[in-house]
Amino acid sequence: MYKIIKKEVLNPTVTRMLILAPLIASKAKAGQFIILRVNEDGERIPLTIAGSNPIDGSVEIIFQIVGSTTLELNQKNEGDYIEDFAGPLGMPTKVEGLKKVCVVGGGVGCAIALPVARALHDLGCEVTSIIGFRNKDLLILEKEFNEVSNNLIVMSDDGSYGRKGNVTLPLKELLEKGEKFDKVITIGPLIMMKYVVLTCKEFNMPVDVSMNPIMIDGTGMCGCCRLTLNIDGKKVTKFACVDGPDFDGYEVDFDEAMARNKMYASFERHKYEETCNLLKEAK
Repeated sequence: MYKIIKKEVLNPTVTRMLILAPLIASKAKAGQFIILRVNEDGERIPLTIAGSNPIDGSVEIIFQIVGSTTLELNQKNEGDYIEDFAGPLGMPTKVEGLKKVCVVGGGVGCAIALPVARALHDLGCEVTSIIGFRNKDLLILEKEFNEVSNNLIVMSDDGSYGRKGNVTLPLKELLEKGEKFDKVITIGPLIMMKYVVLTCKEFNMPVDVSMNPIMIDGTGMCGCCRLTLNIDGKKVTKFACVDGPDFDGYEVDFDEAMARNKMYASFERHKYEETCNLLKEAK
Protein backbone atom coordinates (compact mmCIF):
# COMPACT_ATOMS: atom_id res chain seq x y z
CA MET A 1 0.00 0.00 0.00
CA TYR A 2 1.23 3.49 -0.87
CA LYS A 3 0.26 6.60 1.06
CA ILE A 4 -0.97 9.82 -0.55
CA ILE A 5 0.91 12.57 1.27
CA LYS A 6 -0.39 15.53 -0.73
CA LYS A 7 -3.29 16.25 -3.08
CA GLU A 8 -3.79 19.42 -5.10
CA VAL A 9 -6.47 20.32 -7.65
CA LEU A 10 -4.76 22.04 -10.60
CA ASN A 11 -7.92 22.65 -12.60
CA PRO A 12 -11.43 21.11 -12.72
CA THR A 13 -10.18 17.99 -14.53
CA VAL A 14 -6.53 17.68 -13.46
CA THR A 15 -5.15 16.67 -10.05
CA ARG A 16 -1.63 16.50 -8.64
CA MET A 17 -0.68 13.94 -5.96
CA LEU A 18 2.48 13.15 -4.05
CA ILE A 19 2.83 9.44 -3.25
CA LEU A 20 5.21 8.08 -0.63
CA ALA A 21 7.35 5.61 -2.61
CA PRO A 22 11.02 5.92 -1.51
CA LEU A 23 12.47 3.20 -3.75
CA ILE A 24 10.90 4.67 -6.87
CA ALA A 25 11.85 8.21 -5.85
CA SER A 26 15.49 7.17 -5.50
CA LYS A 27 15.71 5.89 -9.08
CA ALA A 28 13.17 7.86 -11.15
CA LYS A 29 14.34 9.99 -14.07
CA ALA A 30 12.58 12.39 -16.43
CA GLY A 31 10.40 10.60 -18.98
CA GLN A 32 9.78 7.45 -16.95
CA PHE A 33 6.40 6.31 -15.66
CA ILE A 34 4.70 4.17 -13.05
CA ILE A 35 1.76 1.76 -13.20
CA LEU A 36 -0.73 1.90 -10.37
CA ARG A 37 -3.89 0.24 -9.10
CA VAL A 38 -6.23 2.25 -6.91
CA ASN A 39 -7.61 -0.84 -5.18
CA GLU A 40 -7.17 -4.60 -5.20
CA ASP A 41 -9.79 -5.16 -7.91
CA GLY A 42 -8.82 -2.11 -9.97
CA GLU A 43 -7.30 -1.90 -13.42
CA ARG A 44 -3.66 -1.05 -14.02
CA ILE A 45 -3.03 2.38 -15.51
CA PRO A 46 0.24 4.08 -16.50
CA LEU A 47 1.02 7.61 -15.32
CA THR A 48 4.17 9.54 -16.08
CA ILE A 49 6.33 10.57 -13.14
CA ALA A 50 5.94 14.35 -12.96
CA GLY A 51 8.65 14.70 -10.34
CA SER A 52 10.42 12.86 -7.53
CA ASN A 53 12.27 13.70 -4.32
CA PRO A 54 14.73 11.05 -3.12
CA ILE A 55 15.17 12.93 0.17
CA ASP A 56 11.58 12.65 1.39
CA GLY A 57 10.74 9.63 -0.78
CA SER A 58 7.88 11.28 -2.65
CA VAL A 59 6.84 10.70 -6.26
CA GLU A 60 4.65 13.24 -8.03
CA ILE A 61 1.89 12.23 -10.42
CA ILE A 62 -0.46 14.51 -12.33
CA PHE A 63 -3.52 12.96 -13.94
CA GLN A 64 -6.59 13.98 -15.90
CA ILE A 65 -9.95 12.62 -14.81
CA VAL A 66 -11.04 10.90 -18.02
CA GLY A 67 -12.06 7.36 -17.07
CA SER A 68 -13.34 5.27 -14.20
CA THR A 69 -9.92 4.59 -12.66
CA THR A 70 -8.78 8.22 -12.64
CA LEU A 71 -12.19 9.14 -11.23
CA GLU A 72 -11.71 6.62 -8.40
CA LEU A 73 -8.16 7.85 -7.83
CA ASN A 74 -9.44 11.40 -7.56
CA GLN A 75 -11.80 10.33 -4.74
CA LYS A 76 -8.75 9.56 -2.61
CA ASN A 77 -7.46 12.21 -0.22
CA GLU A 78 -4.31 12.99 1.74
CA GLY A 79 -3.64 10.19 4.19
CA ASP A 80 -5.43 7.58 2.07
CA TYR A 81 -3.63 4.69 0.40
CA ILE A 82 -3.57 3.19 -3.08
CA GLU A 83 -2.99 -0.52 -3.68
CA ASP A 84 -0.05 -0.67 -6.13
CA PHE A 85 2.53 1.79 -7.39
CA ALA A 86 5.16 0.11 -9.57
CA GLY A 87 8.14 1.72 -11.27
CA PRO A 88 10.08 3.48 -12.53
CA LEU A 89 9.29 2.00 -15.94
CA GLY A 90 10.32 2.93 -19.46
CA MET A 91 13.46 4.56 -20.79
CA PRO A 92 14.45 7.99 -19.43
CA THR A 93 14.38 10.93 -21.81
CA LYS A 94 17.81 11.49 -23.37
CA VAL A 95 18.89 14.93 -22.20
CA GLU A 96 22.67 14.62 -21.94
CA GLY A 97 24.71 16.67 -24.38
CA LEU A 98 21.85 18.93 -25.46
CA LYS A 99 22.62 22.66 -25.31
CA LYS A 100 19.49 24.26 -26.76
CA VAL A 101 16.08 22.57 -26.78
CA CYS A 102 12.48 23.54 -27.42
CA VAL A 103 9.99 21.66 -25.22
CA VAL A 104 6.41 21.70 -26.54
CA GLY A 105 3.62 20.55 -24.24
CA GLY A 106 -0.12 20.37 -24.71
CA GLY A 107 -2.82 20.08 -22.03
CA VAL A 108 -2.11 17.49 -19.36
CA GLY A 109 0.91 16.47 -21.45
CA CYS A 110 2.60 19.47 -19.84
CA ALA A 111 2.87 17.36 -16.68
CA ILE A 112 5.16 15.06 -18.66
CA ALA A 113 6.99 17.89 -20.40
CA LEU A 114 7.82 19.69 -17.14
CA PRO A 115 10.28 17.12 -15.70
CA VAL A 116 12.01 17.00 -19.09
CA ALA A 117 12.35 20.79 -19.17
CA ARG A 118 13.58 20.70 -15.55
CA ALA A 119 16.18 18.02 -16.29
CA LEU A 120 17.47 20.00 -19.26
CA HIS A 121 17.59 23.20 -17.21
CA ASP A 122 19.51 21.48 -14.42
CA LEU A 123 22.14 20.41 -16.97
CA GLY A 124 22.61 24.02 -18.10
CA CYS A 125 20.66 23.67 -21.33
CA GLU A 126 18.95 26.72 -22.85
CA VAL A 127 15.26 25.80 -22.72
CA THR A 128 12.42 27.33 -24.72
CA SER A 129 9.07 26.00 -23.55
CA ILE A 130 5.81 26.30 -25.48
CA ILE A 131 2.73 25.13 -23.59
CA GLY A 132 -0.83 25.15 -24.88
CA PHE A 133 -4.32 24.66 -23.47
CA ARG A 134 -7.88 24.89 -24.73
CA ASN A 135 -8.64 27.85 -22.46
CA LYS A 136 -7.52 29.74 -19.34
CA ASP A 137 -9.45 27.46 -16.96
CA LEU A 138 -7.36 24.45 -18.05
CA LEU A 139 -3.98 26.15 -17.61
CA ILE A 140 -1.55 24.22 -15.38
CA LEU A 141 2.10 24.48 -14.27
CA GLU A 142 2.86 27.93 -15.70
CA LYS A 143 4.88 28.95 -12.62
CA GLU A 144 6.88 25.71 -12.70
CA PHE A 145 7.70 26.12 -16.40
CA ASN A 146 8.78 29.72 -15.80
CA GLU A 147 11.31 28.50 -13.26
CA VAL A 148 13.04 26.12 -15.69
CA SER A 149 12.70 27.97 -19.01
CA ASN A 150 14.81 30.70 -20.55
CA ASN A 151 11.82 31.54 -22.71
CA LEU A 152 8.21 30.53 -22.01
CA ILE A 153 5.34 30.92 -24.47
CA VAL A 154 1.79 30.16 -23.31
CA MET A 155 -0.94 29.50 -25.88
CA SER A 156 -4.69 29.01 -25.59
CA ASP A 157 -7.02 27.88 -28.35
CA ASP A 158 -9.60 30.59 -27.59
CA GLY A 159 -7.19 33.39 -26.66
CA SER A 160 -8.42 33.57 -23.06
CA TYR A 161 -4.83 33.40 -21.79
CA GLY A 162 -1.44 34.04 -23.37
CA ARG A 163 -1.48 34.05 -27.15
CA LYS A 164 -4.37 32.75 -29.21
CA GLY A 165 -3.67 29.67 -31.30
CA ASN A 166 -2.08 26.26 -31.07
CA VAL A 167 1.52 25.42 -30.12
CA THR A 168 2.71 24.99 -33.70
CA LEU A 169 2.20 28.72 -34.37
CA PRO A 170 5.05 30.08 -32.18
CA LEU A 171 7.19 27.05 -32.98
CA LYS A 172 6.98 27.79 -36.69
CA GLU A 173 7.65 31.49 -36.06
CA LEU A 174 10.81 30.67 -34.11
CA LEU A 175 12.06 28.29 -36.81
CA GLU A 176 11.26 30.79 -39.56
CA LYS A 177 13.36 33.38 -37.71
CA GLY A 178 16.29 31.00 -37.88
CA GLU A 179 16.26 29.54 -34.37
CA LYS A 180 18.35 26.39 -34.27
CA PHE A 181 17.58 23.81 -31.61
CA ASP A 182 19.55 20.67 -30.94
CA LYS A 183 16.16 19.02 -30.63
CA VAL A 184 12.45 19.69 -30.24
CA ILE A 185 10.75 17.50 -27.63
CA THR A 186 6.97 17.40 -27.75
CA ILE A 187 4.47 15.80 -25.39
CA GLY A 188 0.69 16.02 -25.57
CA PRO A 189 -2.32 14.81 -27.56
CA LEU A 190 -1.40 12.65 -30.55
CA ILE A 191 -2.87 15.07 -33.06
CA MET A 192 -0.84 17.91 -31.55
CA MET A 193 2.39 15.91 -31.66
CA LYS A 194 1.70 14.91 -35.27
CA TYR A 195 1.52 18.55 -36.35
CA VAL A 196 4.54 19.55 -34.27
CA VAL A 197 6.47 16.86 -36.16
CA LEU A 198 5.15 18.13 -39.50
CA THR A 199 6.21 21.67 -38.56
CA CYS A 200 9.69 20.50 -37.60
CA LYS A 201 9.95 18.55 -40.85
CA GLU A 202 9.64 21.77 -42.86
CA PHE A 203 12.90 22.94 -41.26
CA ASN A 204 14.65 19.57 -40.94
CA MET A 205 14.62 19.97 -37.16
CA PRO A 206 15.14 16.82 -35.01
CA VAL A 207 12.04 16.06 -32.94
CA ASP A 208 11.22 13.46 -30.28
CA VAL A 209 7.71 12.56 -29.17
CA SER A 210 6.48 10.89 -25.98
CA MET A 211 3.93 8.16 -26.72
CA ASN A 212 1.25 7.07 -24.28
CA PRO A 213 -0.77 4.28 -25.97
CA ILE A 214 -3.01 1.70 -24.32
CA MET A 215 -0.90 -0.19 -21.80
CA ILE A 216 -1.48 -3.01 -19.31
CA ASP A 217 1.57 -4.74 -17.86
CA GLY A 218 4.37 -2.26 -18.59
CA THR A 219 6.87 -5.00 -19.49
CA GLY A 220 6.17 -5.53 -23.20
CA MET A 221 4.49 -8.90 -22.60
CA CYS A 222 0.89 -7.92 -23.37
CA GLY A 223 1.66 -6.08 -26.60
CA CYS A 224 -1.09 -3.50 -26.11
CA CYS A 225 1.28 -0.55 -26.32
CA ARG A 226 2.76 -1.54 -29.68
CA LEU A 227 3.54 1.17 -32.18
CA THR A 228 4.46 1.03 -35.83
CA LEU A 229 7.61 2.92 -36.77
CA ASN A 230 8.78 3.58 -40.30
CA ILE A 231 12.56 3.09 -40.17
CA ASP A 232 14.57 3.24 -43.40
CA GLY A 233 11.47 2.45 -45.42
CA LYS A 234 10.54 -0.59 -43.32
CA LYS A 235 7.67 -0.96 -40.84
CA VAL A 236 9.00 -1.92 -37.42
CA THR A 237 6.97 -2.75 -34.29
CA LYS A 238 8.11 -1.24 -31.00
CA PHE A 239 6.59 -1.23 -27.53
CA ALA A 240 6.14 2.09 -25.74
CA CYS A 241 6.55 0.57 -22.29
CA VAL A 242 10.04 -0.85 -22.83
CA ASP A 243 11.36 0.79 -26.01
CA GLY A 244 9.93 4.21 -25.15
CA PRO A 245 7.99 6.19 -24.29
CA ASP A 246 10.19 8.54 -26.36
CA PHE A 247 10.59 7.99 -30.09
CA ASP A 248 11.88 9.83 -33.13
CA GLY A 249 8.82 11.77 -34.27
CA TYR A 250 9.62 11.27 -37.95
CA GLU A 251 9.32 7.50 -37.56
CA VAL A 252 5.98 7.22 -35.72
CA ASP A 253 2.83 6.19 -37.61
CA PHE A 254 0.53 8.69 -35.91
CA ASP A 255 -2.59 7.76 -37.88
CA GLU A 256 -2.37 4.15 -36.70
CA ALA A 257 -1.63 5.24 -33.13
CA MET A 258 -4.66 7.53 -33.08
CA ALA A 259 -6.92 4.81 -34.46
CA ARG A 260 -5.72 2.34 -31.81
CA ASN A 261 -6.22 4.85 -28.98
CA LYS A 262 -9.87 5.29 -29.99
CA MET A 263 -10.65 1.56 -29.86
CA TYR A 264 -11.98 1.58 -26.30
CA ALA A 265 -13.33 5.13 -26.14
CA SER A 266 -17.00 4.11 -25.88
CA PHE A 267 -16.22 1.39 -23.32
CA GLU A 268 -14.16 3.81 -21.22
CA ARG A 269 -16.99 6.37 -21.30
CA HIS A 270 -19.47 3.73 -20.19
CA LYS A 271 -17.24 2.68 -17.27
CA TYR A 272 -16.75 6.32 -16.29
CA GLU A 273 -20.50 6.95 -16.18
CA GLU A 274 -21.04 3.68 -14.30
CA THR A 275 -18.45 4.67 -11.69
CA CYS A 276 -20.01 8.15 -11.37
CA ASN A 277 -23.39 6.57 -10.63
CA LEU A 278 -21.88 4.20 -8.05
CA LEU A 279 -20.15 7.06 -6.28
CA LYS A 280 -23.39 9.07 -6.19
CA GLU A 281 -25.24 6.10 -4.72
CA ALA A 282 -22.54 5.63 -2.09
CA LYS A 283 -23.07 9.19 -0.89
